[in-house]
Amino acid sequence: MFDRILIANRGEIALRIIRAAKELGCETVCVFSQADRDGPWLEYADHTVCIGPGPSANSYLRADRIISAAETMHAEAIHPGYGFLAENAEFAEVCRDCNIEFIGPSPEAMALLGDKISCKQMARAAGTPIFPGSDDAIEDPEEALTVAREIGFPVIVKAAAGGGGRGMRIARNDEELVDGLASARQEAIAAFGNGSVYVEKFLEQARHVEVQCLGDKHGHAVHLFNRDCTSQRRHQKLIEEGPAPGVDERVRDEVCDSAASLIRNAKYSGAATVEFLMDRKQNFYMLEVNTRVQVEHPVTEAITGVDIVKESIRVAAGEPLSVEQCDISVTGHAIECRINAEDPDRGFMPQPGLVDVFQPAGGFGVRVDTHVRPGYRIPPNYDSMIGKLIVHGSDRTEAIAKMKRAIDEFRIGPIKTTLPLHRRLIEAAQFVEHDFDIHWVERLLEEQLV
Repeated sequence: MFDRILIANRGEIALRIIRAAKELGCETVCVFSQADRDGPWLEYADHTVCIGPGPSANSYLRADRIISAAETMHAEAIHPGYGFLAENAEFAEVCRDCNIEFIGPSPEAMALLGDKISCKQMARAAGTPIFPGSDDAIEDPEEALTVAREIGFPVIVKAAAGGGGRGMRIARNDEELVDGLASARQEAIAAFGNGSVYVEKFLEQARHVEVQCLGDKHGHAVHLFNRDCTSQRRHQKLIEEGPAPGVDERVRDEVCDSAASLIRNAKYSGAATVEFLMDRKQNFYMLEVNTRVQVEHPVTEAITGVDIVKESIRVAAGEPLSVEQCDISVTGHAIECRINAEDPDRGFMPQPGLVDVFQPAGGFGVRVDTHVRPGYRIPPNYDSMIGKLIVHGSDRTEAIAKMKRAIDEFRIGPIKTTLPLHRRLIEAAQFVEHDFDIHWVERLLEEQLV
């Protein structure tokens, strides 16, 4: 096990990693920007190092400054959390060149699975269900039109790199496809520095279901069953739950096993999530692989009892996974609501500023992952998520009831948050009956504006 690790992140995920590391007996070094100099999570780290001004480009995205901090503080490993440099294969390679362990996959595995085209080719070999579409990047509009006519409209143009809805265009006819190909490529170049795009079948009504996996350096890989992330807005997840409701167990197991096979074949170590879209007939199609711990990992921890962050640190240190597939089962149901400092009634406008009141929900089966406390000032520089509210019940009905109670109990002010929106969403008939698709939240919001 490592003696000291550096955490190249901030906020609630930095605190989550600090806690896991301490339980494993590791000292922690937490880097921070000048905008985060009063971050409450820093008080829990053994050591802290300032790496630059508030903007991410001058601090949390500066690989050279993070490596320098790790070397100065004699850290043996770096945990990137999520966001920032977490899925940057070049950063992982720099860590290796500097004899610092990157707590995550190898640069080769990250590049292989992070590129959606090579990932799709790997998935086909592993038997993981994929969308029909182009096998390689498409440059020529005529080639795109040929593929679209073979698989049938609608189709979607997608960037090979990146995510978050950028570099994506839906096309329902020839003209939209030609225009979408050009605009998606331009957006991908601007966002990711990689203009490669491909074309695949688009599902009009689909659920977003993902499989959590873990791999180690000894060739082992397991899945931790699935989560449903259908409740989202503009491709950003709002509510996650596990296991995915209404999925036939036989189908679930087949898809989960195929996801673990994909991770195993990629010689992957650490936490990974294989994301799928599922149609109404429970046909699954792989979207991508996220090569990092995800925001919604507590959902899976709640239903399986496996500490995903601890496992990631252990396998990075060369230890085998502490669990085998036969040891892992699902108990109950868990739901997570992301708490964003945004005002849903004003177009989800960010709400930086002073938090005077912060009283988290509590009670049996309630978990709150956050770095916020009364007197904390939310900076305007970063993502608006300030915490996560997670509940665990004996079944989905109890979990929904528990989440309603927990949201009603939570007090945050004077800033606005997304909690009132979550309260409306979880009691909506579409959610309760899990009769929804990835656009259901946007349709509901539009109806309420009319």
